[in-house]
Amino acid sequence: MIRSHTAHLQDTFSRKKGQRLGEALVANLDRPPDVCWLFCAPNKGLADLVVGVHEAIEGQPLIGCTTDGEISSAGFTTGSAVIGGLVSDQIVFEVAAVEDIGENCERSGRALAAELSPTVRYIQLFSDGITGDGSALLRGMRTELAGDIPIAGGTSGDAGRFRQTWQFMGREILTNAAVAVGFSGDFHLGTGVDSGWSPIGLPKKVTRAEGNILYELNGESALEVYERFLGRHAKDLPAVGVEYPLGIIDPTQTADSSDAMLLRATMSVDREAGAIRFAGEITEGTMVYLTCGDRSSILDATETAIRHAIDDLGRDSTPVLVFFYSCMARKMLLGLRTREEFARIRHHIAAEVPVIGFYTYGEYCRPCTGAPSAFHNETATISVIGV
Repeated sequence: MIRSHTAHLQDTFSRKKGQRLGEALVANLDRPPDVCWLFCAPNKGLADLVVGVHEAIEGQPLIGCTTDGEISSAGFTTGSAVIGGLVSDQIVFEVAAVEDIGENCERSGRALAAELSPTVRYIQLFSDGITGDGSALLRGMRTELAGDIPIAGGTSGDAGRFRQTWQFMGREILTNAAVAVGFSGDFHLGTGVDSGWSPIGLPKKVTRAEGNILYELNGESALEVYERFLGRHAKDLPAVGVEYPLGIIDPTQTADSSDAMLLRATMSVDREAGAIRFAGEITEGTMVYLTCGDRSSILDATETAIRHAIDDLGRDSTPVLVFFYSCMARKMLLGLRTREEFARIRHHIAAEVPVIGFYTYGEYCRPCTGAPSAFHNETATISVIGV
């Protein structure tokens, strides 16, 4: 048996409002959830809200973070709080956290994974979207985990301010941290990933990079390559770069394949060094594309992602809860059409199946079944739990 539900609050945050939000979830589940997700704006009263929710669910495991926009069965909202909960007699949940991830994300990933049981079959991960390196965090987790356990989730946001984000575990509010929930037991999982951006021109080789800073492509200044590509729009870098993310080619694919690109969004520009800082690691020697997309292709990609997740789940399985983690850059480009992302998902999922998620500063998900989980930018990622 697996049952789930979501609830949302579009109001000021307080301990009492948190209690009411949690009570609404408990009432619909007929008991406190075995695990609860909380995603919310970084509003005043945040700490009181978290405590109130935790009290209402009677101290059951709670996990979550602040966001750049919230998603629940009510649809897309901002400045709100959304919660989701699961009750099950066939899944065991455990939560873990690690702090100070900015000092060494790979080491933090190893420590986080070490706190989870070897029986875990699926992990949801929420990490600081400003101080953390999602690729390094995953790399560290993989060294501790047996096999390619699917990891999904997102990096926390702060409503586009890029100052400080928060992560939740129980009634604790953390920052510069990563929190995770592990799933063990009898359940089915389907995942889907797509972005909507298409490659332009020939692939280029990363000839100089350090961490998330790209210095050279094909031996030429990365900034000069982007300036030539963008023309008169280059003066608007890094902001305009959100519309033209870098697409990293999966090294397991052929050099001319664009089927498994990992996108990287521009964050800042160093004009003196001719370098561009991206929201994720870029490794020397990899092949990359410059890419472009539009609102229609972005929305079509969301629909492709949910179809892939349903196919991956299997037609013999019944969805009971959908997790949707999408990038804040997609929200920026979609503007007033952002609500259509949720509508595309709902079109393929029955109305009685709850949906929970948020707009992130980066997404975690496996590119396809059997592949190692990866850190994405500007991508729609979907996980479906089924029975």
